[in-house]
Amino acid sequence: MGTQTAEGEAEPHNHHEPSAVVLAMLRAFLRTAARAARPRTSRPAQDDDVLLDAPDDHLAPVLVAAARGESAPAAALLAGTRENAEWEHRDRYATRLAAFARSRSEWLDDWRATAPDDPDALLVAARLTVERHWDSPARTELLRQIAPAVTAAAEAAGPDPVPWRTALDTARGARAGHPEFERLWAQAVRRSPHHYGCHVAALDYLAAASPGAHRECLDFAETAAQDAPEDALVRALPLRAAFICLTTSGDDAAGAHRDRLDAAADRAIALSAARPAADPWPAELRNLLAYVLVRLERHQDAAEQLRLTGPYVTSFPWGRDGDRAADDPLGRFLQVRADVRAAVASARETTGSGHPRSGHGGRVRPGDH
Repeated sequence: MGTQTAEGEAEPHNHHEPSAVVLAMLRAFLRTAARAARPRTSRPAQDDDVLLDAPDDHLAPVLVAAARGESAPAAALLAGTRENAEWEHRDRYATRLAAFARSRSEWLDDWRATAPDDPDALLVAARLTVERHWDSPARTELLRQIAPAVTAAAEAAGPDPVPWRTALDTARGARAGHPEFERLWAQAVRRSPHHYGCHVAALDYLAAASPGAHRECLDFAETAAQDAPEDALVRALPLRAAFICLTTSGDDAAGAHRDRLDAAADRAIALSAARPAADPWPAELRNLLAYVLVRLERHQDAAEQLRLTGPYVTSFPWGRDGDRAADDPLGRFLQVRADVRAAVASARETTGSGHPRSGHGGRVRPGDH
């Protein structure tokens, strides 16, 4: 799933000496903070400028504080998203905090000890538990054991839809039947009918429950996008469905549903154009869009998304190989970017113009690297 991390649990370490993982993350945070002090441009990023999963300006200082064992900034950040009903931000921040806690959890342990009923601490803790169990060979059984507690926590969270995203992911991993999943889905959309994370969880469940059901996945995603407000992130859901089609059946899906895949990409291009260039918030949308455009052999369009994303690389989709984690997402991104640039340059030479007629050149597939 999109929200799962490929990292394993860290070895026990001295609480006073940051682990190598934490030190590496701190260096990225500091680079992000330094970059935020400079005007953002959409110039092509050089390899040494690229940042993997860089946090935004709100999350970066929270993670630095968490590395020092301080939970108050995380509590304040998530409380603000809950009080202001900023559900997309809340979902993303909770997921990133849970991922951080996999390698350094003292701050979360202390937070839960001092405020055991804090809904924000419970949200992060539930996400962390699901992510840890997801990597286990006994995933199905472990997630079945915790599913009632995850659902109970979601029910106690009032109007917040984000815990239901965790409940939906838990149900998928536990191989819950359709009636149970539909019950959870009804609770999620009752709280927020256009929450992107819950729709991703439902789309992933549909794809896992019915492998090869590409038409159904596209139908679900397109309906959700059409019903959403113009600026809602869920309008990018067809792009996620296109990714599922392309990574589970490759060229066969591209041929059978090519018009719909192109339409999904075009819709996402419009969403990308409405957001600032070289900004970490739309980075995952642009990375996923570039991936899909490359698979559709629309290299010129892919090159434009790579320009807009600037230095911000995201593990998803480059860190996925079907439903498995892939090694070196950053290296994979850099290779694909180089191939896209080469394809665009070749198209210019072929057309004898600095403006290629299309991005359809030689095949460049992320899966080939």
